[in-house]
Parts: sequence; structure tokens; C-alpha cells
Amino acid sequence: MSSADHADISPARVFGEAAELYDAARPGYADALVAEVLAYARLGDRPALEVGAGTGKATVPFAAQGIPLVCVEPDPRMAEVLRRNTERYPGVRVEVGGFEEWQPGSRRFGLLFAATCWHWLDRARRWDLAHTVLDPGGSLALFWNPHSVLDTGLHAGLAEIDRRHGIEDSPHSEPSSAYGDRPGDWGDDFDWPETECRRDGRFTDLRSFRFRQEVRYGTERYLSHLASVSTYRVLPDDRREQALADTARLLDAHGGGIDMLHVSDLFLARAG
Repeated sequence: MSSADHADISPARVFGEAAELYDAARPGYADALVAEVLAYARLGDRPALEVGAGTGKATVPFAAQGIPLVCVEPDPRMAEVLRRNTERYPGVRVEVGGFEEWQPGSRRFGLLFAATCWHWLDRARRWDLAHTVLDPGGSLALFWNPHSVLDTGLHAGLAEIDRRHGIEDSPHSEPSSAYGDRPGDWGDDFDWPETECRRDGRFTDLRSFRFRQEVRYGTERYLSHLASVSTYRVLPDDRREQALADTARLLDAHGGGIDMLHVSDLFLARAG
């Protein structure tokens, strides 16, 4: 893909063009997070809705609990992989389209969850849309899984490679020491949704949780992960390949991999 092709690329296309790579390389979500969401939602026999389901990284652990689940995914290539990953769960229905344009009809849900995609949705409409599709008392669950580097020396070397290739906001942008103790405190300008939700005023019982896990990536696995990330996908092909090659050399020189801190941050709210 040329640099001109990348100039006007949408987030959905960035991920969709690498759907198989995204599915193979991206990490999933903590089992404890899924359990916390379901305990809070108390679904009973009510269905759940997932917005921006991607290839099913969050879908599968929820579907495995036997929950009737509608998944809305804007990119047909991601949706194709999602269908394959959930074909053994008869309660999962995949519908292709953006959440802003999706038509639920008369359907209402006991839970809406969005895994690492709420920030892509239209800021002026997302709270209205969520409130509209939830039953009274239905639950909203928003969660992300940012990463950070445990080895400060390795982080400095990776930061230099990123600067050289014009890469911003990569999975290794932050050392683990940059994370605070509160959900949403990632050492950058990320806007945790609680303030917006309180301002909206239609949701109650707001709660936030953090789950932490240390993960070891071998060099090849970590390069696959980087190649699925939007900040790498939008680079011209030659620059992306050079950045990945430089990263591989550095990781191989540090024992053949990278130790990462995975943080899963969860926000919960209940529709009034």
C-alpha cells in the first residue's frame, strides 16, 4: 500500500486490511474482567450487544458463557474472521456496520460492551446510542488493555527506534512506571469515560476496575503484534518494514523478546 493510499485511511480499514494478523497477534482480555462484567450485569436471559467486535477477542469469552450476543462490526473482513471464531457458539449473531448507522429495530439489551473501541465512536452520539439500545437498568461495560514495557533500558531503545521512524503511540510507548494506580491512568492524555458519563446524567452505579498481568512476548510474536497496530499499519510499507526490522534486532539483543505489563481497565455503568 502506498503512502497516498494511507493518507485518508479509516480506523476500520486500518484493522480490516490485516484482519488475520490482528486475530493471531492481538492479546485477549482477562478472565477476571469478563467475570466482573457478568456479575455486575446480572443478565439472566437477556441478550448482550458488542460494539466494534473486531475478530472476537472479547466476544469469545463472553459467548463461552452461553450469552445470546449480537456483535456489530464495521469492517466485513474483520466480521468474516469473527464469524469463524464464534461459529461454535449458536447464540452469536454478527451484523456488519458502524454502530452509528446500525439499526437495532425494537431490540433492547441487558448489556452493551465495547472492547478497546469506544474512543473510535462519535463522541457527540455514543452515549445517546448506548442508552437507547439498553433496557432500563441495563449495563454498559467499556474496557481497554494498554501495554507497557517492564525493562526501562529496553523501553529507551524502542523509543529511539519509534522517534527515528515517526511512530507515535505504539504498544511500548510507556514504561510500566508511567502507569498510576487508577483505571484510565496510563501516563498519557487518555480520557477515562467516567467524567463524560457523569455529565450525561442518565447512568448510575458507576464503577471502575483494574486488572494487571505480566506477559512475555518472543521477538516474532511481538513483531506480529506491532504489525497489526494502526500506528504501524498507516506507515508506508518500506518504512514499516524497516521499523520492524530495527525492533527485531533490538529485541534479539535483549534476550529474544520483551516483557510487558498488560493492564485491563474496566468502566461499568447502569442505564437509568
